[in-house]
Amino acid sequence: MTIKKLYDAFLKCTSICTDTRKITYNSMFFALKGDNFNGNKFAKEALKNGAKFVVIDEAEYNTHQDCILVEDTLKALQNLATYHRKELNIPIIALTGSNGKTTTKELINAVLSTTYNTSATKGNLNNHIGVPLTILEFEKNTEIGIVEMGANHQKEIEFLSNITLPDYGLITNFGKAHLEGFGGIEGVIKGKSELYNHLKSHDKFVFVNTNDAKQIEQIGDYKKAIKFGSNMSMISAQPFIKLKFNNIEINTNLTGAYNFSNIAVAIAIGTYFKVDDRTISKAISHYIPTNNRSQIIEKGTNKIILDAYNANPTSMVAALDNFGSLSLDYGFSKVAILGDMFELGDDAEIEHQYISDYSQKFNIEQIYLVGNHFFKTIDSSTSISCFQSFEDLKNEMVSSPLKNKHILIKGSRGMALERVLDVLQ
Repeated sequence: MTIKKLYDAFLKCTSICTDTRKITYNSMFFALKGDNFNGNKFAKEALKNGAKFVVIDEAEYNTHQDCILVEDTLKALQNLATYHRKELNIPIIALTGSNGKTTTKELINAVLSTTYNTSATKGNLNNHIGVPLTILEFEKNTEIGIVEMGANHQKEIEFLSNITLPDYGLITNFGKAHLEGFGGIEGVIKGKSELYNHLKSHDKFVFVNTNDAKQIEQIGDYKKAIKFGSNMSMISAQPFIKLKFNNIEINTNLTGAYNFSNIAVAIAIGTYFKVDDRTISKAISHYIPTNNRSQIIEKGTNKIILDAYNANPTSMVAALDNFGSLSLDYGFSKVAILGDMFELGDDAEIEHQYISDYSQKFNIEQIYLVGNHFFKTIDSSTSISCFQSFEDLKNEMVSSPLKNKHILIKGSRGMALERVLDVLQ
C-alpha cells in the first residue's frame, strides 16, 4: 500500500479513529498497538460499527475488502499526517515548552479564530500519536493550523517537527520538567530547542520573547526571528491578570503572573497575522481557562486557585510566587495544597525538599504536602503537614474542615488533586 493510495482512501472518510469505542460512521480506523493491547484484533468490530476502512499491520486480520494492510500502523498514521500537511500547504504554527503549552495554544487559537478558519490541537494531544491526529483533522478550508508538541526525552520534538513541518514556532519557556527523561535542565533546553533547530534549518520563522534571556541566547542572530514583548506590560494580577499593549488595557480571566508571557505570545502572533488590536483585546479578555488550569473557583466559604493539571519544580515555584503575592479578603487566610511532581528521576528528593522549604517563604497559614515524595521531606515547621496518600489528606480535611481560606491546589496530573474540591464544604 503506497502512501498515495492510503491518502486516497483517507479522503473518502470523514475522520480518523484509534478506539473502536469511539468509532463514527465513515471513519478510518487505525489499529494501533501498545504494551497491553493490539488494535488489529478489533478491525472486524470497527467495520461492523461503521468504519469505512481499517488500517492494520498483521496479515491474519486482513479478512475484508475494506482492510488496508501496511507494514506498521503507527508509522502509516504519521506518514499520512505529513502527506496531508503537504497537500494542504497551509501555514502551521508549532509550539512546545516546559510550562503553559496548552494555555498558550488555546490563547493563540482564540485570537486567530476571530479572523481565520483555524484548527488546533484538541486538549493536550501532543505526542507521537496526538500530533498526527491533530494534523489529520485539518481540512481544505483550514487557513491556519496550530500544533502543540510535548516531549519527555531528547529527539522527540525533532521527530514531531519532521511530521508537522511547521512554518512558525515558539517555545513557551525552559523549565524543570521531565528531568528524568531529558537528563537535567540542560537536557530540557537542548530537547525543546529542537523546534528552533528545525525551523532554522528549513528557513522558517520563530517567535521569541525578548524578556526571556535564555530564549534570546538559543535563537542567536537568526534572521527570521520575530521578537516581541516591548509593546506590552502587566499592570496587576490580583488575582486576574490586567495588562496593557499598544495603549489598550485588557482585563483577563487568567490568574497568575506566569500566564502573562502566554498572553504575550498570543498577542504577538495575532499582530503578526494582522488581527486588529481591538479584536485581539476582546479575544484575550473573553478567554476562560478550563480543565484544572489556573481556574478560580468558589466552594462554600473558600476561594480556590485550581492549578492541578500538572506540575514541575519551575511551575510550582511560579505558582507559589503568585499565590504569595495575592492580597487577602478580610477574615481570610491562605492554605496551599501541593502534590508530588513526577518524572524528576534522581532529582526528585532534592526538588521536593526545595519546594517544601520554598513554600515557607510566604505568609501561608497551612501547607499540606501530599504524595510519596513530599512525605519524605524533612520539616520542623508547624505550618507544614505531610500526607503519604490522598486518602490521608482527605481524612484530615474531613476532620478539620477548611473555612474562609484562599486555597492554592497544585500537583502533577497523576495526583488528581482536583479531588480536593469534593472534600471542601
